[in-house]
Amino acid sequence: MSNNWPRLDYLGWRETCSALHLYLQIAGKYRLAHTPWLNHSWNATFYVTPRGLTSSLIPDGPGIEIQFDFQDHQLRGIAGDGKTAHFSLEPMTVAAFYGRFLQLVADLGGTPTFNGMPNEVPFPVPFREDLRDRPYDGDAVQRFHQALMNIDRVFKTFRTSFLGKSSPVHLFWGSFDLAVTRFSGRRAPRHPAGVPALPDGVAYEAYDREVSSAGFWPGGGGIDYPAFYAYAYPEPKAFRAARVAPDAAFWEENLSEFVLPYEAVQSSPDPETALMDFLQTTYEAAAALGGWNRDGLECQPGQKGQPRPHDATRTAPTAAAANGKVERQDAGSKGRYVIVVDGVEAEMTYSRVNESMIIIDHTEVPAVLRGRKVGEQLVLRAVEDARRDGVSILPLCPFAKAQIKRHSEWQDVVAGS
Repeated sequence: MSNNWPRLDYLGWRETCSALHLYLQIAGKYRLAHTPWLNHSWNATFYVTPRGLTSSLIPDGPGIEIQFDFQDHQLRGIAGDGKTAHFSLEPMTVAAFYGRFLQLVADLGGTPTFNGMPNEVPFPVPFREDLRDRPYDGDAVQRFHQALMNIDRVFKTFRTSFLGKSSPVHLFWGSFDLAVTRFSGRRAPRHPAGVPALPDGVAYEAYDREVSSAGFWPGGGGIDYPAFYAYAYPEPKAFRAARVAPDAAFWEENLSEFVLPYEAVQSSPDPETALMDFLQTTYEAAAALGGWNRDGLECQPGQKGQPRPHDATRTAPTAAAANGKVERQDAGSKGRYVIVVDGVEAEMTYSRVNESMIIIDHTEVPAVLRGRKVGEQLVLRAVEDARRDGVSILPLCPFAKAQIKRHSEWQDVVAGS
């Protein structure tokens, strides 16, 4: 657990943040112009480093990498023939940054040609014509970078529990968000597009497959505070009504996304767990309600220095894959199924309608137990008890409902079946 999560005051560094966003667009559009297209615009993104952000290798001239160094506050270029060039990140106009960047690329033997208009910002002004003075708050930039490193670490840990197609953890310079996206493997309906200052073709291609996506904004784009977000496309029925964690997370109607303020994570006794809960519960809502093939897409979280067990070694839920025993605690009109694994408790609660029917109303599996089939074991035990007791189950809990739907052999206990 890390307590090194800095406070971020978006309104306090908003002008610097806006300038940095445009500087990243300039470097990003250079990478985009000289790199073959990779699905979902992955060829255009930046990646978090211990010092800032990097473009990775751009196949232009001798091969060029663009680095934003937020420790020494420099824009640095490195070429494959050993040349280097840099200039300071400091108060300036966007036009001045643009001119210095073009010269840096030329000095490294590259070709400084790319589209000169910003994307995904209101009232875009061509870079070379943006002559408004912009501040540069170095301390705020360093705090932002520290937050990015923490978030990058959690996002990458989250990514390890998914076997299906998943994006890298990367920063999109258009919307200025650090993101990680999971894919169901199925085609999606054509996206409506219409994103301001973004070609429709980019949106069509970005969302041509079903996704569950999460990310982090430093602020802006409809909210005046830093926040995490999560959405699904296409949005499954009842997704926005799903119960997600932690308690500070909510559905933002204007954005059509779940939102978790950064402050709620930063001020938490355990920021990593709070963020992981948000990532996992929003994904589970999308996957369960969207009918994803979770058996074929999910796995246990990755462990340091240990290869993931081969599929053949995975034990079925009936063999207690989570190395715990499900117990039932019945109190007449209400009850719960509970399992304790490695000292951590998970539960599934139910209510009794009458002698012949129960309602499963909620399942709670802590983030540390995700990917270990714990929730599935809870549902399985309820199914086994329902058969023995001659009662039917009405699964109102989205997780339980999705689990039962996935198992055709459990349908005999569903109310009304």
